[in-house]
Amino acid sequence: ELDEVGADVLPRQTPAPAWLPTAKGEEGDFCLRSSDCAAGLCCARHFWSKICKPVLREGQVCTRHRRKGTHGLEIFQRCQCAEGLACRLQREHGPSDASRLHTCQRH
Repeated sequence: ELDEVGADVLPRQTPAPAWLPTAKGEEGDFCLRSSDCAAGLCCARHFWSKICKPVLREGQVCTRHRRKGTHGLEIFQRCQCAEGLACRLQREHGPSDASRLHTCQRH
């Protein structure tokens, strides 16, 4: 008697909680993870909450983490560099003690 499949056999879909936005977050919107944010944005810490921030473009200052796990200690996190870019020490034409600044650069 499996010919009759009722609606009660289908899995129930739980509605999303009211506080969870249905659309992807824009820059400055609160988020829990990067998938909550629109394309070109990531979810990063800003003070004690997390907001959608822009993914870094070529030439923008980035944060290079020497030890795994230190990204979580920042109070103002930056997004990662966009696809095709890497966070590298900025090339300076000057003395050896030049800026220790890291920027997003092509591979």
